[in-house]
Amino acid sequence: MRNWWIKFGCFLTGYNYGIVRTSSEVSSKAVKKYTSAMLIVCILWSFVGFMFTQRYLRGNIWGSVAGSALMVVIIVQIERQIILSLARNRWLYISRGILAALMAILGTIIIDQIIFKEDIELEKITFIQKRVDQGLPPKTQELNTQIASIDTAILKKEADRSQLIDEVTKTPYIKTTSTQSSPIKKQTTIKDSSGKIITTEQVVNSTSVSVTTVPNPKFTLIATLDQTISNLRTDKSKKDSALLNIRPELEKQISSKIGFLDELEIMCKLITGSGVAFFVWIIWFLFLMWLEMLVLISKLTDAKSDYEETIKHQMNLQMKKLEALAKLAHQ
Repeated sequence: MRNWWIKFGCFLTGYNYGIVRTSSEVSSKAVKKYTSAMLIVCILWSFVGFMFTQRYLRGNIWGSVAGSALMVVIIVQIERQIILSLARNRWLYISRGILAALMAILGTIIIDQIIFKEDIELEKITFIQKRVDQGLPPKTQELNTQIASIDTAILKKEADRSQLIDEVTKTPYIKTTSTQSSPIKKQTTIKDSSGKIITTEQVVNSTSVSVTTVPNPKFTLIATLDQTISNLRTDKSKKDSALLNIRPELEKQISSKIGFLDELEIMCKLITGSGVAFFVWIIWFLFLMWLEMLVLISKLTDAKSDYEETIKHQMNLQMKKLEALAKLAHQ
């Protein structure tokens, strides 16, 4: 079990298990210590990554797990920068300290948004009401303009309908005249000079005029106008209903669009407005800051181990081999 834990620690920290196995117990304890510190940080940030993905990136359970795993990978790579450094690089340590502060702030923000969830929900009510008050007038004005336009159209169509009904009432029927011509044969009888009767026949066009009474065709226009007026009234009814429900609908839209920055703004107001909330925030910040600095503090306070000396010795041997090869190449 001990070897498996050290193997896992070497995998996590980036140490060479073959060298650690042949080194002293000091190197094994260093691996265990770094592993424990990294596990604490990784567990914390896996939770932060999971909640951030689920809450603000709208990820499902598998997406949140992927976000959690990605955060763990990032943390491991960051901590390895410190653990695997052989030289005492001041700028590297300063950079890690700054990064630790930034990560502590980010982690505190996300964790506090979970801790203060109920308080944030209460503050959201006021926040949403302010957003609604800002967005309500232009939307109300737009709907009122549309309703007024529909009312004008309805009045115009009703006036056209009344005029059409008056006209149809006065003349419910109209007469139509149709003319039809047809060829007919016409015979003409005359006597010539000798007294003989001569009959001639010719074709002439006969024109007949017929007058019929039909219902006024404008009757059909009344039905069309009725349908148009009905459609306009339906649209007006929908607009009136939308006007009555515009505030709850707007509240629903704004509530569904509250994001990370909005909740951050709400939380900042909550923290700055409450001494207790600010105290809790400071405690979490210091706690996360201390966790982030665990590996760095361990690295700074540790004495040199035989593992590091073995690495340096291997490097020196390799450098000497390269120098010897370079001399042989120049001879």
